[in-house]
Amino acid sequence: MIPNLISSLLCIVDIQEKLIGAMGCPQEMLKRSKILLEASRALGLPMVATEQYPRGLGPTLPEIRELFAEGTPVIEKIHFSCFGAEGFRSAVAVSEAKNLILIGIESHVCVLQTALDALALGKTVYLAEDCVDSRYASDKASALAYMRNEGVKVLTSEMLLFLFLRDASHPCFKTISQLIK
Repeated sequence: MIPNLISSLLCIVDIQEKLIGAMGCPQEMLKRSKILLEASRALGLPMVATEQYPRGLGPTLPEIRELFAEGTPVIEKIHFSCFGAEGFRSAVAVSEAKNLILIGIESHVCVLQTALDALALGKTVYLAEDCVDSRYASDKASALAYMRNEGVKVLTSEMLLFLFLRDASHPCFKTISQLIK
């Protein structure tokens, strides 16, 4: 199944100041996430972001937040699943998205629980595996395996972008090609 831009929503989960330093491979995850965010903005993909207990864990990293599409809601939460926050549930409902694309941290906690709740709601879930991270590689690997088994479509950010483009005649092809070089 190929994701459709018109029915997709990019969900940025808890890429926050006090969490990022504890991740296993934060530099690679941030590099790939920035590319995906910039390309998604060029493609016009709607976005929603969450922050887990921002008073304690800080806000979304500024270099991530500056790449959000205009008007992207940033929703505070205390539940691990983003769906535990009314604002997130409302943003997903308003978007009428059939496909949710997930990036963020931690893979085995908030990203996992959000993916499972989205599947339970009948959404198709795509996970950019190079745009998620956990403190320990084993937690990330286990989360990816579990999500695959549950029906999440796990792929790289570059795979996802080229699925959206479909061919080199897409108006954003050159822009995205430059971003991934």
